[in-house]
Amino acid sequence: MKKTPLFLIAMSAIALASCSEDEPVSVRQATNEAISFRPAMGTRASETTNANLDKIFVTAVYGDSTLDSSTSKMSGFKYSMYFDNTEFDKGADSFFTAANGKEYTWLAPDQQINFFAYSPSQDDLGADIIMKEDNTGMTLESFAVPENIADQVDFITANASGTRKINETSGVELTFDHRLAQIELRAKSENDNYTYKVIGARIGRPQYMGTFDFNTNEWTLDDWHDTAVYTSACDTTTLSSTPVSIMGADGNAMLMPQTLTPWDSTGDPDNVAREAYLSVLVNITRTDNGMQIYPFADESKYTFKPVREYGWASIPLSGTWEQGKKYIYTLDFTNGAGCIDPDDPNPGTKIIGGPIKFTVKVNDWVETNSDKVYDMNADKI
Repeated sequence: MKKTPLFLIAMSAIALASCSEDEPVSVRQATNEAISFRPAMGTRASETTNANLDKIFVTAVYGDSTLDSSTSKMSGFKYSMYFDNTEFDKGADSFFTAANGKEYTWLAPDQQINFFAYSPSQDDLGADIIMKEDNTGMTLESFAVPENIADQVDFITANASGTRKINETSGVELTFDHRLAQIELRAKSENDNYTYKVIGARIGRPQYMGTFDFNTNEWTLDDWHDTAVYTSACDTTTLSSTPVSIMGADGNAMLMPQTLTPWDSTGDPDNVAREAYLSVLVNITRTDNGMQIYPFADESKYTFKPVREYGWASIPLSGTWEQGKKYIYTLDFTNGAGCIDPDDPNPGTKIIGGPIKFTVKVNDWVETNSDKVYDMNADKI
């Protein structure tokens, strides 16, 4: 068997294109001149789709010009608020109209309105969305990815602008994009010598806090560069040659876009630098006799009996996560099981060594005085 540790056989950065049946978001002019929206997803992830998106939140600003009385010229262009972080709910016609009976209409025929839309709500995001002082854009301030994967959300945004004259009939395109990175862990093994049972997965030490700019659609990571560990549980899964998701009922993680620095499992086994890795909560036994290989036996008591049934098997993680992309990591245990997780006892220790090998040497015969003749009638020889 090769000595290669836990293999990362596929890290797919998949930009999921919108399906053909998706309709572009449009701002339409209803018969009563009320502004309404019809959202569509620019990319598709497991959390938010056209089918399950039932409410969006929209801020609208419009431009004003100031007349300079000394020159009779228009100057000092600025924006004024029209409505702020207003909820729009999906109706039976698939259009989204302002909630709670509110109604916002188009302004003068040539008056441009700029729209900033997002989902889910500020409360669900756990952070404030703040309009810039000049009303030219918004920021999502100090967003932190929740510790529990089940609590993580699919943050989507869209920007658009339009006027009554141009867009009353044709509508204003408003297409949402995913602003986080979606992460899924899968596992497999084609090794007949070992049986691998998995009950969980761990995404270790990515950064988790940042600020999003609605104008540039870019993140700025928090200056502290703090990191977190995200853990999920799954039903007991015996690995085979077919890769299977090990994310469990909580689903895939929605994490901050970023460039990852891999954990140095040899030079920094305790991960003092708090760098990135992936782990699988696994039980490894020999297929032929059922002997548990990992977690290791408690050798200090000379019983060689397992002290626990499952332990974390890890591999350092590098690369870049981009917003709006789904990354599928398939961890292949066929040729090894990586090393012990930095948060487990004896971190960085290789879990499965190479196969046991023997070197054999047969000594040459040594000549002795063995050619004597022995009398069979002797008492002894």
